[in-house]
Amino acid sequence: QVQLAESGGGSVQAGGSLRLSCSKSGWRYVYWMGWFRQTPGKEREEVASISGEDGTTYYADSVKGRFTISQDNAKTTLYLEMTSLKPEDTAMYYCAASTMTWRRPTDSTNFEYWGQGTQVNVSS
Repeated sequence: QVQLAESGGGSVQAGGSLRLSCSKSGWRYVYWMGWFRQTPGKEREEVASISGEDGTTYYADSVKGRFTISQDNAKTTLYLEMTSLKPEDTAMYYCAASTMTWRRPTDSTNFEYWGQGTQVNVSS
């Protein structure tokens, strides 16, 4: 199996920055890892994802140019660097992993392992 644990959430003012981390353990090969976020009354949104094979990345249009996804060389830690934060970025952020296929997962159902989440609050 794969175990995930997020950290780094907190409260910041608009325009500020945060760096989220996700530690990964387990023996199964992870093809893709990603960050998702969710607020009450809204559908879960994919923020960014990264390939464990070649480092290919995906970003939602709403965060392009502001957020950066990366992983360490051992692929045991996933990061999300968030800059120029906006109040609408306020959400619970989740780390997720897919072991199903090398093809980029197109929705959250293809990420079968999830962390517990870390809260990000951005004030005006």
